[in-house]
Amino acid sequence: MSVSTSRPEPPVAVVTVDFPPVNALPVQGWYDLAAAVGAAGADPAVRCVVLEAAGRGFNAGVDLKEIRRSPGHEALIGANHGCAAAFSAVYDCPVPVIAAVHGFCLGGGVGLAGNADAVVASEDAVFGLPELDRGALGAATHLARLVPQHLMRTLYFTSRTVTAQELHRHGSVWRVVPRAGLRAAALELAREIAAKDGALLRLAKAALNGIDPVDVRRSYRYEQGFTFEAGLCGAGNRLREAFGRPEREQEEQQEKAPEREREAP
Repeated sequence: MSVSTSRPEPPVAVVTVDFPPVNALPVQGWYDLAAAVGAAGADPAVRCVVLEAAGRGFNAGVDLKEIRRSPGHEALIGANHGCAAAFSAVYDCPVPVIAAVHGFCLGGGVGLAGNADAVVASEDAVFGLPELDRGALGAATHLARLVPQHLMRTLYFTSRTVTAQELHRHGSVWRVVPRAGLRAAALELAREIAAKDGALLRLAKAALNGIDPVDVRRSYRYEQGFTFEAGLCGAGNRLREAFGRPEREQEEQQEKAPEREREAP
């Protein structure tokens, strides 16, 4: 499990997230991601950052198992702060950030992609916020940067997903490509961006952030207050405990099977 950075070309940094099996990040993983993006953007030789993921999908949000294992609200608060740090690192990166999305982009994945400057996606990519099914609230701020307002609300209330092709029609995904060509497509765009003057790119990024109609940091932190309130009133914990219960019960049965075999006459 790691967040790593590579430099396929001198002006382009690629930050790769790899947290099997589904890239649901623990608290420290979000902070590691924030640090990697921040360090890449701070390098004066870098003019563009590509954010990608290994494995089955781009990002499945926070590690709910970590939250369920932790007593009290420590892990929930940690996840709130870690996500906010990672999303802000993408948004505040001094150079443009391209999200290369494949497979599922859920919850925190939408936060990352929504705060990126450009999105390139594979044909199998889907985006959504299953927050209401997971006992949390948040990242509507970022989904609203990808789809129109009423579609955002419908997706949020239903926990449905939207495909990369649909987002391409809305103009929020730059290109949709076969999965095997995703990295090449992201690097092609990064190369085109990185060909610009480095100083002007950094000024342009600051200027575009400065004219954003919504303060994404404040807006997201406002949403997170309701996530914590959901936890305090019990709704959040109830839904988190219910999530994945059949799978957990199956795992428990499998663990007990050897014991039953030993006890059999």
